[in-house]
Amino acid sequence: RLERMGGALPAASSCNVCHTPHVGQVMATLLLRRAVSALRLRCSGGVVARIACSSGGAVAFHKPDHELRRLERIDIAWRRFSNLPENTVYSGPSSQPSEEKKRVTLTQLQKKYREGQPISVLTAYDYPSAVHVDRAAIDVLLVGDSVGMVVQGHDTTLPVTLEDIIAHCRSVSRGARRPFLLADLPFGTYESSSYDAVQSAVRVLKEGNMDAVKIEGGGTRRAAAARAITEAGIAVVGHVGLTPQSISSLGGFRPQGRSSHAAVKVVREAQALERAGCVALVVECVPPAVGAAVTAAVGVPTIGIGAGPHTSGQVLVYHDVLGMMQHPHFKQVTPKFCKQYAQVRCLAMPLAMVPTLRGRAELVALLGLARCCRPCAQVGEVIQAALEGFRQDVSSRKFPGEAFSPYKMGPGEIEALHDALKAEGLDAAAEATRRPLP
Repeated sequence: RLERMGGALPAASSCNVCHTPHVGQVMATLLLRRAVSALRLRCSGGVVARIACSSGGAVAFHKPDHELRRLERIDIAWRRFSNLPENTVYSGPSSQPSEEKKRVTLTQLQKKYREGQPISVLTAYDYPSAVHVDRAAIDVLLVGDSVGMVVQGHDTTLPVTLEDIIAHCRSVSRGARRPFLLADLPFGTYESSSYDAVQSAVRVLKEGNMDAVKIEGGGTRRAAAARAITEAGIAVVGHVGLTPQSISSLGGFRPQGRSSHAAVKVVREAQALERAGCVALVVECVPPAVGAAVTAAVGVPTIGIGAGPHTSGQVLVYHDVLGMMQHPHFKQVTPKFCKQYAQVRCLAMPLAMVPTLRGRAELVALLGLARCCRPCAQVGEVIQAALEGFRQDVSSRKFPGEAFSPYKMGPGEIEALHDALKAEGLDAAAEATRRPLP
């Protein structure tokens, strides 16, 4: 069995020539399976043979000039796989790539923000989900530390490690070619010092193939960490409002900014993160008036999650969009701002057990399946339709709307917030608090 060791594979067998039957058979199998693009045989005298895939897919053997007494190592050029069809991968780059497949960059996100176009964001944690997000033309893919709850089964995000995030980032980066790739820095990887923050961010970009990192909180130390990462040449996204990594001090997953005093604090934290160099901000679980105030108070895109309809974009968790968590525990903790665009659970056994199309249609109506979940649909089709539906609702500003903006401020709190922001010279933010829900 071949094992990868430092870029070279030692061969224990001795050979009279470089392509003895068993060695040649192994290498030919690797090439024909397109696992590698080229192999070179080395001995003490140098390179004596090379095997490569020809244009027709055949194996070409280049015989050596002399006999090989001992095969010391085999260098293999490993081929990276792609989610694209084979004819696309091997046919060379297109002269005029389609707009849908053009890679989303930070510059393009800033352009959408300036033009007032909503930004769509979804989480993904593995290769299959990343492919679906990519095909749905989502702008930003977030590898969030929410993986600890929806994939690993923890009650909070705190147990997630940097190694966990990097492993999921690698899988996601293989499947997502179009969206801007963003990853959370997990709890405990950036709070201690700016040095730790930079080291963690560098690893996420170098080992995880991400485009940017996200940190939570807007205190002095968080702003310092954001500034240090930015100065290291890495794009940083901030996170204010409900910060799940601070659950210990918050006392649970509770909405923030419901009083005028707490709302002003959220606005100040957002401004501090912007001054530290953050290129965007996530605003989580705040009343719509607070989300509007934060958006008006800063000059970078704001991505809302339970923050009302007035932010620059919206983000949801992949599993929540699909309604995948059907255990009673998850039903209890599913946030009120989540809109389920599909119910994948209903497509497996129930429909297969009904022999007639009419009976299947009746079962679909009884279970209340989403419109896209037709009896003939495959699970992948349902997922794709759901993600595209989310993107379309974000782009048209149909989501979240009033139905999925559940958090309210107490009587008189919006007026108090308006006056407090006015007193601080934030006139635009103050007026934004009075924007009505669509």
